[in-house]
Amino acid sequence: ELVKLERKVKESGLTIIAYKVFLNEKGFAKMRIALAKGKKEYDKRESLKLKDAKKDMDRAMKR
Repeated sequence: ELVKLERKVKESGLTIIAYKVFLNEKGFAKMRIALAKGKKEYDKRESLKLKDAKKDMDRAMKR
């Protein structure tokens, strides 16, 4: 399974992320992993616009 994940990462540009980490009853740490795609450039710009707008609204509410 790890070899398949590694192949996907190399050929399609995906990233392996840990989305859940927990300890079992024996004290071992276990991790659930997944493959994920990064945001496109236009998605990042949209996120920054929304973040800036929220910041401006918060500043206006404080005044």
